[in-house]
Amino acid sequence: MKIQRTMPPAANPVSPFDLIRGLRGIFFKAGPLKRAEEEIKNGFGTRHVFFVSSGKAALALILMAMKRLRPGKRRVIIPAYTCFSVPSAIIKAKLEVVPCDIDPETLDLDYSRLLDVVNDDTLCVIPTHLFGAPSDVVAIKKICAGKDVFTIEDAAQAMGTLINGSYAGTMGEAGFFSFGRGKNISCGSGGAIITNSDELAAELAALYAALPSPCVKETIKDYLTVLATGILLNPWLYWLPSGIKSLELGKTIFYKDFPVKKLSGMKAGLLMNLTARLMLQNAVRRQNADFFIKEMRLDNRQGVAYLRLPVMAESMAERDALYHASSGLGLGLSLMYPTPIAGIEELAGYFAGTYFPGAEAVSQRLIAVPTHSLLTLKDTLGIIALFGTKGLSSSQ
Repeated sequence: MKIQRTMPPAANPVSPFDLIRGLRGIFFKAGPLKRAEEEIKNGFGTRHVFFVSSGKAALALILMAMKRLRPGKRRVIIPAYTCFSVPSAIIKAKLEVVPCDIDPETLDLDYSRLLDVVNDDTLCVIPTHLFGAPSDVVAIKKICAGKDVFTIEDAAQAMGTLINGSYAGTMGEAGFFSFGRGKNISCGSGGAIITNSDELAAELAALYAALPSPCVKETIKDYLTVLATGILLNPWLYWLPSGIKSLELGKTIFYKDFPVKKLSGMKAGLLMNLTARLMLQNAVRRQNADFFIKEMRLDNRQGVAYLRLPVMAESMAERDALYHASSGLGLGLSLMYPTPIAGIEELAGYFAGTYFPGAEAVSQRLIAVPTHSLLTLKDTLGIIALFGTKGLSSSQ
């Protein structure tokens, strides 16, 4: 364990005022939940909002509702490289995971491959705005047009991102956000479903009504976790949790099962003034990402509030060298999902004989650069110096 200033790879600071509002939400939950709902409805122009215990819980509930609307359809198409929580939610909904390869330059679905994968048994396609990098939802919906296939936007890492005048999460039949640690806005853990479809909202409402709420003991435990996390995210203290191997910070986990519950009033309280805080944090992320893109001469799209800036090293060896050098300096570069979806150990046997070259390349070469508001100019210059004059490509 090295005692030094250490940058968290992802962070969204929680203020004392947020903590006070969260504490009040333990005892008066209806008001905070209603206010958070109205903020999202008004801020994102959506008619229906459902708050749940996590982003993966949000996706699982959407899939369960869509399955009720289209019984018999089981295939859910996802990017072959994405967060492991996505296939976890599909399995939770008792549906079939169908990976589609990606374009390593954009991290978006490979549209030529998608054309071949969509068929009459497809329930939905999940375009993902990975790290905040925009997915072309319009192009994906055109491929699905006439096939009775839903589109669910995974905006877990892109809340508040504008794409051609529309917010991420609002262009499909449904979208979902995550409020986990380090997301665009955080309450420790949580998620939200948004939709403008009255038909889908009716099914979601029926499922949502049957969900349990967190008990008081669980809520207090969550509050203490948020409090401790908020303190330890300070770069002068983060060396402590990052140095405890048993915490496995940053480890990618495939959840075989997970709870699907309503969001607590405490967490809704932590989301007070959600849209204003979200826009402020995203503005900082855009500024930091644009600075890296310019100074490092990357090809990434500018003006995007990257949750983390994805950069493709020339090789796995170079990526690993950058990561280990960053760890020694406390600069917060991070490795992401270690394998394509087809390589998840718990799903062994589902994808025998399949290969996804785009996803494989990204899993071996991608390294992520922090963009959050805890970065100082000295930190950003240190990261740029670390990359130096290496010939790096990037993901847009």
